Amino acid sequence: MSRGALPLSDEELIVLMADDNEAAFTALYNRYWELLLGMAFNRLKDLPAAEDIVHDVFAGIWRNRKNLAAESLKNYLAAAVKYMTIAYFRKREYGEQYREAVTRLDPQEPGMENVVHYRHMLQLVNEEIDKLPEKCRIVFRYSRQSGMSSREIAAQLGISHKTVDNQLHKAITLLRHKMKHLIHSCFTFLF
Repeated sequence: MSRGALPLSDEELIVLMADDNEAAFTALYNRYWELLLGMAFNRLKDLPAAEDIVHDVFAGIWRNRKNLAAESLKNYLAAAVKYMTIAYFRKREYGEQYREAVTRLDPQEPGMENVVHYRHMLQLVNEEIDKLPEKCRIVFRYSRQSGMSSREIAAQLGISHKTVDNQLHKAITLLRHKMKHLIHSCFTFLF
């Protein structure tokens, strides 16, 4: 990998990584990890979470090394950290909302029956999700359960974001059709 004492450019390292050169990946990691960690930490103020995000960004780089064509790798990596940080906040917010809702539940209240019905309906929905075609199911879960954007899913799966959008549309259409009776009974039950 060496050209004497001169360091390789990002573009050269990307080409080497496409050929499964782990040393090139390590060189990119060593070049950018500290910068990315600082960016993530400045937004999160949580070192372990920032480290996780940087790790996930580099894991994605390695997974997609064969298709990586970032003209400005530094900007690409910065954007990846930004979007993963946003996804982290989104997941954390959902988690906090869920915890708040659970702590407000009183098992002695008649509302506990609603929780049982909700869990049953959620199980039915998950069963229908499991019946989706494989690509639809994977894209839907990344989008709805992992909170990833279309572009993040596209990068993760190595497909175009238009394909992701089409698969999401297909999954939602299929689920709506299959779950129409369940949704109707849900609204009847709630109101």
